[in-house]
Amino acid sequence: MAFSSALVLFAHPDDAEFMCGGTIAAWTRDGCEVHYVVITDGSAGNNEPGATREQMRPIREREQRAAADVLGVKSVTFLGEVDGMLEVTLDTRRKVTREVRRLRPEVIVAPDPSRLWSGNRYINHSDHRAAGMLALSSVMPDAPSRPMFQELEREGIEPFEVQNLWLSSNEPDTYVDITDTIDIKIKALEQHVSQGGAEAEPWVRIRAQETGEQVGHTYAEAFKAFRFVDDPSEE
Repeated sequence: MAFSSALVLFAHPDDAEFMCGGTIAAWTRDGCEVHYVVITDGSAGNNEPGATREQMRPIREREQRAAADVLGVKSVTFLGEVDGMLEVTLDTRRKVTREVRRLRPEVIVAPDPSRLWSGNRYINHSDHRAAGMLALSSVMPDAPSRPMFQELEREGIEPFEVQNLWLSSNEPDTYVDITDTIDIKIKALEQHVSQGGAEAEPWVRIRAQETGEQVGHTYAEAFKAFRFVDDPSEE
C-alpha cells in the first residue's frame, strides 16, 4: 500500500532504523512524507563506567538526525522523556497526541506493545512496550476525540482520526519488500556510531532475509496492519 504521509513513533534513537528502516527508505523514494517522533532522549545508551546521561543526549540526537537524513525523513521531533523510564501517563499521551494531531499522518508506524520477548534470548525493553501503548492510545481515544486534551484545541490543534496503524510485530500480516533499500537501511544504522550500528549489519541482513523468505522476497520487513476507514471500492 502506498501512503502519502507517515509518522514513525518510537522510544529510542536507532529504534526506527532497526524496526522499519528499509520500509521508510522505500516510502520516501516513492514520495511519502515521513516524520519521526522520538519519545525518549536516548541518554541511557552508554553502559560504560563514568558515562553520563548529559554526555549521551546530544550524541544520540545527532546520530538520529543523521540516520533520518540518510532515509529521506522530513522531520525529527524529540519529546525528551528519560531513556529507560518511559511510562504511559496522561502527560506522555498528551505529548504524543499533540504530534499526531499536528502532523496528521496517513499511517502511524510503531512497536507492538504486546511483544514481551523473542525466543529465549531477548526480553523487549519496557520503553518499546510503552511507545507501542502510546501509539495505540493516540489512535483511540486520544487523537480523534475532541474531549481529550482540549488544551490542544485551544492551541489550534484540531482532533484527527488516524486511518492506518502498522505495528512491528512477531505476528505480521503485511510485508514490505526492502530488497532495493536494505543497503540504505544499513547505511542509516551506521550513523548510530555510539551504538555500534555498523556491527549489526550481519544479523540485520539475516533477519530481513528470513522475513523475506516467508513471502518470496530477498529481504523484507513485516508488520501487523490496522485500517480504520473503509475503502471506496469496498462500499
